[in-house]
Amino acid sequence: MAAWVKGGATDADTAIEAAASLLAKARAPVIAGLSADVAAIRAAYDLAGRIGASIDTAGAAATYAELGSLSRIGAMTTTPAEAVGRADAVLVVGAAPWRSQLMKRLSALKPSRGRAAGSDRALLALGAGSEGAAATLACPAEGGLPEAIAELRAYGRGHLAGDTPRAKLAGLLADAQFGVLLYDPAEIGELGVDMLQGLAMELSETTRCFTLAIAGPDQDRAVVPVAAWLTGQAPRSGFGRRVPEHDPWRFDVARQVAAGEVDAVLWLAALPVPRPGWLASVPSVGLVAEAEANVADVVIAVGRPGRDLGGVLWNEQRAALTYWPASAPSERPSAASVLSALRDRLAEGRAASRSEPAC
Repeated sequence: MAAWVKGGATDADTAIEAAASLLAKARAPVIAGLSADVAAIRAAYDLAGRIGASIDTAGAAATYAELGSLSRIGAMTTTPAEAVGRADAVLVVGAAPWRSQLMKRLSALKPSRGRAAGSDRALLALGAGSEGAAATLACPAEGGLPEAIAELRAYGRGHLAGDTPRAKLAGLLADAQFGVLLYDPAEIGELGVDMLQGLAMELSETTRCFTLAIAGPDQDRAVVPVAAWLTGQAPRSGFGRRVPEHDPWRFDVARQVAAGEVDAVLWLAALPVPRPGWLASVPSVGLVAEAEANVADVVIAVGRPGRDLGGVLWNEQRAALTYWPASAPSERPSAASVLSALRDRLAEGRAASRSEPAC
């Protein structure tokens, strides 16, 4: 096992001991990132419950943009397979969806099922900039994406009129047999998701129109159902009072670090995600697949699910949790096994401290 403590290479036992010591001293620890397979996510929740840590994820901005809108107005959603198979009109909102694997499939294939089978697929762009060069019709988003979606929605409802690009976009979506609104929730934000869901619902009064969010590099799409299984709540939860308490504002780790509320972080990234800037400002343990000595105070290299070892991950193509076998098996330990070792070491430390005679 590759491991480092304060930048110096060490062995597995020493690294786990150092990580356990760091977490044992913390009064307000956080387990963050959670870009990992389902077994590691479950082990992270188990550890959080035992040490009174709070939980936050690498993709929380996108997750809560969707969950906030869903809790207020609901959602009209479809799956990637249905979008590829049935959509004759796809509105791509923003720049991020153009870089997704799903967009490559939508661009390369024609609809193959339903009333639109065999027809050309219209690719429409709202606020894509140079990314939307392949679009049939593209509109800029002056003032921001949420505002642009709101204006498009107003044209669709007849509250605005005129021969404008957005009016043409609204007309093409209204005439579609099966329309899909493709977006990145982190890019358009909660207000943008609200507007887009409202647009889909209004178009569905006369035709079929659905939304479809692309997933980021994180595993938040896996964390959300696992969090629901384990706590009945969404990911941002705290175990400081030994029962899970959900609060998206209170348990936002970036806010907690900025406010000085955190004294230790365990960063879990068995699948690579961008490392947050705040990680360097707090004592930290890093369980990472792409291991570097300076990632955290204590770094332990773990296997990458789907490469070094098998694991259940979010499958973007199927929109479901799927087992991925190891493509290049290695001796690296799983993140779940390292988390379990940390749990056991912390339990041993607590038991030893209770058995010591009082002075």
